[in-house]
Amino acid sequence: MGYSCGGYGLFTSTGTILVLFILLVIISRSFLY
Repeated sequence: MGYSCGGYGLFTSTGTILVLFILLVIISRSFLY
């Protein structure tokens, strides 16, 4: 697409880490409660 260099790659990597972290929090909360 042409946006895979520079800040866009950093944005996608941090975005995926953020999504995985939110999923981990939701799963841990569902197990705790």
